[in-house]
Amino acid sequence: MTTGSTQLTDAELVAAILKGEQELFSDLVQRYQGRLVNYLYRLLRNAQEAEDLAQEVFLKLYRALDRYDPHYKFSTWLFRVAQNAAIDQIRKRRLQLVSMDRTGDGSSGSGTWEFPSSDPSPYGDLRNRERGEAIQEAIDGLPWDYRELIVLRHFGELSYDEIAALKEMPLGTVKNKLFRGRQMMKDKLREFLTD
Repeated sequence: MTTGSTQLTDAELVAAILKGEQELFSDLVQRYQGRLVNYLYRLLRNAQEAEDLAQEVFLKLYRALDRYDPHYKFSTWLFRVAQNAAIDQIRKRRLQLVSMDRTGDGSSGSGTWEFPSSDPSPYGDLRNRERGEAIQEAIDGLPWDYRELIVLRHFGELSYDEIAALKEMPLGTVKNKLFRGRQMMKDKLREFLTD
């Protein structure tokens, strides 16, 4: 069965893992790791914490795999566990979330990340960085319930239905809150949109 494991649904993979093909769990990890780390990073604002927490979430899921209900999407269960883990991590910190772009004393360990740009223009690179920072500040400035929905939709890549199931909200409420959250972001970003 392992030869066509990439074509199996999440529920089929879980069933095969529970029947003894534990090596297939790596397929589930590969399917969701990028999205999960990105989601956790957007909530925690720390890349290393996001990667570490993603590993912990996958370990929790592996240990509780026999409790997975195939009537629901695996991704919904995964992101619910991740959401709870992120909230616990934030509570442990007892710190306000800060942008990873903020520099300290200018030393090499300042926390600033540089990513290569395909844009040959230094001005374009600077402008893209400024826009990225502005977008992240706008997201960080949203009330938690709006920020969380924006992150789930745009960085976790969950559908409206998946978010509604995860948050146990009516679909209309999810759509409404996402619309309002985007409007709040648009208001915060107005100066960047008109430049």
